[in-house]
Amino acid sequence: MAPRSYWKGYLKLSLVTCPVAMMPATTEAEKVRFHTLNAKTGNRVLSRYVDAISGKPVAEDDEVRGYPRGEDDYVMLDDKDIEAVALESTRTIDIDMFVPADSIGWVWYDQPHYLTPADKIGAEAFAVIRDAMARTKTVGISRLVMYRRERAVMLQPRGKGITLWTLRYGDELRNEADYFDDSTDDKPPSRLMTLMRKLIDERTVAWDPSMVDDPVQARLLDIIAARKKSPKRRVRTKAPEKADTDNVIDIMDALRKSIGAAKKKK
Repeated sequence: MAPRSYWKGYLKLSLVTCPVAMMPATTEAEKVRFHTLNAKTGNRVLSRYVDAISGKPVAEDDEVRGYPRGEDDYVMLDDKDIEAVALESTRTIDIDMFVPADSIGWVWYDQPHYLTPADKIGAEAFAVIRDAMARTKTVGISRLVMYRRERAVMLQPRGKGITLWTLRYGDELRNEADYFDDSTDDKPPSRLMTLMRKLIDERTVAWDPSMVDDPVQARLLDIIAARKKSPKRRVRTKAPEKADTDNVIDIMDALRKSIGAAKKKK
């Protein structure tokens, strides 16, 4: 059963408009979660906002957002003030432009969402926009108010639907030139490249979602299952083996050994 949509609005391209629904493409529902408990009583510990000066708890109705304008001086805004900044992009994804699909680097991608037609009437218009992007190998760029801020978003055709990616703000990305210096510009010897390509070919396999399973969560679930049977029993899991961190002196020799090991493994 598909999850309920958390956002509904309209997808618009010039004079073509269709109602759409959106939901996050990722979930943490299956993640192991813990509550903070009092070790002496076993009771849950609750967190509360307290006044930094008086130390007294602050009622939820008295909580507002403050923008600092000086030391201990704030401009206060409540939810009504923020909601009053109503933008057209709150409920409409108006595609402003299209760009080549491979022109946006992955570092700009933030959070993925699934976009689907909200009813059968708008399905045809939705399909036309989706399929046209797929055939022209382009993605749509628009703006949308999400998570209380207007964000640039990218619309990417995916199967029968569209993936909507929120894009990172320009000031969130660090300049790669500050980290990638000229020391990596030198081209390696062709012999090394031949061996490295051979090693890559031997280790190339088809993508499988199991490659990104979380082994830590699996171990935690094993511990929890054992504790359910015997609450006082301490469960020890085998620590992962440490990788060999010795410096490799002869890269050529290391590559040859790696290729040989890959053959034996197969």
